[in-house]
Amino acid sequence: MSENVIRVDVLVIGAGPAGLAAAISAKKAGVDNLIVLEREDHPGGILRQCIHNGFGLHRFKEELTGPEYAQRDIDTAAAMGIDIRTGVTVLSVSNEKRVTAVSRENGLQIFEAKSIVLAMGCRERPRGALAIPGTRCAGIYSAGTAQKFVNLEGYMPGRRVVILGSGDIGLIMARRMTLQGAKVLACVELMPYSSGLNRNIVQCLQDYNIPLYLSHTVIDIQGRERLTGVTVAKVDENRRPIPGTEMQFECDTLLLSVGLIPENELSAGAGVALSPVTSGAVVSDTLETSVPGVFACGNVLHVHDLVDHVSNESFRAGEMAARYAKGERRTGREIPVKDGKGVRGVVPQKLLLSEDCTGVDLMFRPDQVYRDHYLTVYADGKPLSSLKKMILTPGEMVVQPLNEKMLAACKDATEITVAITAEKAV
Repeated sequence: MSENVIRVDVLVIGAGPAGLAAAISAKKAGVDNLIVLEREDHPGGILRQCIHNGFGLHRFKEELTGPEYAQRDIDTAAAMGIDIRTGVTVLSVSNEKRVTAVSRENGLQIFEAKSIVLAMGCRERPRGALAIPGTRCAGIYSAGTAQKFVNLEGYMPGRRVVILGSGDIGLIMARRMTLQGAKVLACVELMPYSSGLNRNIVQCLQDYNIPLYLSHTVIDIQGRERLTGVTVAKVDENRRPIPGTEMQFECDTLLLSVGLIPENELSAGAGVALSPVTSGAVVSDTLETSVPGVFACGNVLHVHDLVDHVSNESFRAGEMAARYAKGERRTGREIPVKDGKGVRGVVPQKLLLSEDCTGVDLMFRPDQVYRDHYLTVYADGKPLSSLKKMILTPGEMVVQPLNEKMLAACKDATEITVAITAEKAV
């Protein structure tokens, strides 16, 4: 069996924006024995179906569509001679960095890697996770599935549409369905705030006069063979429907935009420790997981808003995976990074303080909307920085840089905490 094992220095699982960026970075760091495995027949990941513009403003300083953004990395990888193998499904990853995969061309294959980058992306939360009463009729889709139907396959899911949830994909599909001639009746959000970017609320709902009902949810689904309507009601502070607030919408399509979940079955199988908050791996600032030599980046680590942030994070993961494969693993004193008041899911969850650690970006989402509050970083309870923010909202990822000076102030600290405070910490 051993003669059939393919040995590789760095193995990247996933050829979406995270996997492509990690592979490019690993190659630049001097690793030539590098393979990328992708289960779809084409690289590019979810960006292939995101035909709207707005991508690349941070990284490329210009506005691109999703396919254009992806193609730049695909072209770069091709020019660098990176081995991207599509149509390959990874079945398992062991904590010894042994990967089992299957494909039509080669059947079952075993890879042994010096380091692995997990870049499998995320999936949409399905109807089954919502427990909405009603029939199991046709016409109910996740927003991403509808996006694939319209943009890649040329199918129109329906003509009268209600969208449950206000995630970015749902907001973008409200505009897309409208442009294709459908009537989008409403976007319904359980929380008192949108979970999408503010620019998408403006450009995809307000510009097309599509109403957004906050603190509302779907309480019933009607239809036998095909969806014929949904009942929407307002909810109280405990998210329970309020009797007497029901609204009826006659529709043939319900799109679900109710959250994304990191695709971490392979990670769990490898013994990678997962965060109960982000549902992604617990990582250090090198993006190494609890399994030595296994790194994670992109939406499999935590769900991002902007692909530019995915790429930047993944460049780091690829570089660190390359260094590990070459025996140059970065070490240092480990300090945990913790969620303080108002903060959910700070990543990375620990820092490795060392001489070559010159700066780290901490990323998280607020647990609710905060206006005119302070974003404060503490080292053992002493503030390192406290900056006033006009608005902090769960729909937009917060990036808090820790510069070299701040890291130097942490050299003797036992923990770092990020919090949202009403008053400036001094």
